[in-house]
Amino acid sequence: MRHVRTAAAGAALLLTGTLAACGTVLGDDGAGPGDPIRVGTTDKVTSLDPAGAYDAGSWALIGSLHQSLLSFAPGSSEPVTDAADTCNFTSRELHTYRCTLKSGLTFSDGTPLTAADVVFSFRRTLRIKSPTGPASLLANLRSVEARGDTVTFKLRTPDATWPYKIAGGAGAIVSREHYEPGKLRTGDGVTGSGPYELRGYAPGRTAELVRNDRYRGALKVRNKAVTVRYYGTPDRLATAWRDRSLDVVSRDLPPMDYQGLDAAAPSQDGVRVFAGPGTSTRGLVFNLRDSSPMSDPAVRQAAAAIVDRQALAGDARMHTVDPLYSLIPRGIVGHSSAFYDRWEKPDPEAARKLLADAGVQTPVEFTLGYDAGGGHRRETEQLAAQLEATKLFKVEQRPVPWEKFTGQAFAGGFDAFTMGWLPDFPDPDTYVASAVSAQNAYRNGYRSDEVERLIQQTQQESDRAGAVNAFKAIDRAVARDVPVLPLWQAKDYTLATDRISGIENLIDASGAWRVWELGRETD
Repeated sequence: MRHVRTAAAGAALLLTGTLAACGTVLGDDGAGPGDPIRVGTTDKVTSLDPAGAYDAGSWALIGSLHQSLLSFAPGSSEPVTDAADTCNFTSRELHTYRCTLKSGLTFSDGTPLTAADVVFSFRRTLRIKSPTGPASLLANLRSVEARGDTVTFKLRTPDATWPYKIAGGAGAIVSREHYEPGKLRTGDGVTGSGPYELRGYAPGRTAELVRNDRYRGALKVRNKAVTVRYYGTPDRLATAWRDRSLDVVSRDLPPMDYQGLDAAAPSQDGVRVFAGPGTSTRGLVFNLRDSSPMSDPAVRQAAAAIVDRQALAGDARMHTVDPLYSLIPRGIVGHSSAFYDRWEKPDPEAARKLLADAGVQTPVEFTLGYDAGGGHRRETEQLAAQLEATKLFKVEQRPVPWEKFTGQAFAGGFDAFTMGWLPDFPDPDTYVASAVSAQNAYRNGYRSDEVERLIQQTQQESDRAGAVNAFKAIDRAVARDVPVLPLWQAKDYTLATDRISGIENLIDASGAWRVWELGRETD
């Protein structure tokens, strides 16, 4: 689920000004240049093991603690070498991808990192196939072999996006000595080769990162330590920000705290704001298993005909997000208006006819799951109210803590669920293949031969601009089948005190969370 985000640095807005919505003035807290930079977030961490994690909070830590063969420079849409010295496709057929490791790489415990560890890591992820892991992102891998310092990947079908896919958490390298081949590592132990080591970890509370002096890669670490503090709700994060308990805030304050940030006056009151273009999206995912009423296309189409995105963006999200009518957000190559073309505005009568023509009894009763701690209650209540106002649906809302939510959602525990999406890499494929391929990350049972063929067609285009028409055709097919309904896209906001530099590089379209780019300025 990623797309070209080359515009992130150029189009983003970096402001220094008053945050009227936050209602406080932040200033120097006396911290020195070597003190940990305190970063607050509402992200949840599912697992510290790369084979068991495919969510923003987990990948944020994994990207700091583990190396991949490749990585992304800030604002760049093309991967660069990290643990690898060189990486290339062996031919234009895009079936074989080969990387040679840098020499002298070691894990944080001092043991050598070898090509055998790289092979072990990929095979392990696919073998474990955790329901909360990134195995679906590696589904095209036929085989991976090591010979000396060289790793060779053989792909099932041509895939120009393979380098992008292995540049993130799915390509994280783990040690054969500390990770078992067939089961996830539990506890808070981490053995990686990334820019940081994990000095301390309290799940749901803090992660203490210290610079890994053994790291040999492309990333430049601009601080000695970072402490990530986790908050159960956006309101709690906002309180910590107002109380000067944090140096940086990233994902997510309450919507009201983002209102007016773009209009903040420059150079006042010691607060910096970075507003990047919206690469994060949110959608309504349907369970297509036979046991769910959403297995009927007419029921999904009827729901799509009713949902009012404008109202959700305005009332539930206070105009801090924009309605989305495509799998691919605006600003990303391949974006279209397929869902708008089919469902231009809410039309309950069209929904009623769809259900009547299909012989569906109404009201259709279904369960709607959502993350209980993510600040989504108001949005879910409004979404359910829109559907129930037509008398065509009866919705049972099910808030579930994030730690259990993804497992239940991916196992078919709800008839529908809402979920946000952050890109894995800067390419439209990250929003498409991961959402609607037969191996999609939602595991919702959707499979379309037409969509599979079009996805393979996009992946065979080494010139990514040449895949635009196929991406738009996928959008049209998905707007017809409605396995998922895009709702909105949001800007990516980062707030910091005026002594913190590098916040413009923390988040971009690559999906990385670059805490190593943060620095503390001195007089």
